[in-house]
Amino acid sequence: MSEFSHVDESTGDVQMVDVGHKPHVRRRAVARATLRMAPATAARLRSLPKGDALTTAQIAGVMAAKRTSELVPLCHPLPLSLVEIHLEVTGVGVEIEAVAETTAQTGVEMEALTGAAVAALTVYDMAKAVDSGMSVTAIELVEKTKQEPA
Repeated sequence: MSEFSHVDESTGDVQMVDVGHKPHVRRRAVARATLRMAPATAARLRSLPKGDALTTAQIAGVMAAKRTSELVPLCHPLPLSLVEIHLEVTGVGVEIEAVAETTAQTGVEMEALTGAAVAALTVYDMAKAVDSGMSVTAIELVEKTKQEPA
């Protein structure tokens, strides 16, 4: 990587990237977050009735992805066509995958990352009373694609 995209090389000032010259392209990003916890906490989460902590985290992740440009100052507001948040309770935590798609002039990585992060934080918030040793161990982009114009 040569330069930071949001910093003016001549002045050092932060700036929103101008994407006006770029074509509208179908774009997709997938992010993952990992929340580690005690096995007993994971078992308790797994045994909750459907619609409790995991559904709340799923909805929170979708809402966060939709509001990414309000949370990350130089992020462009995007017309999201799809946001999916999938949560899987494992033996030692929760694996979260967030998918975001749009047809726009810039990518949806930040929306996918924000969705995954907020979903993880929501589970953390809901389980912190029973497990103070939890940690979000990773938030990462795992896929970024775009369909070039025909």
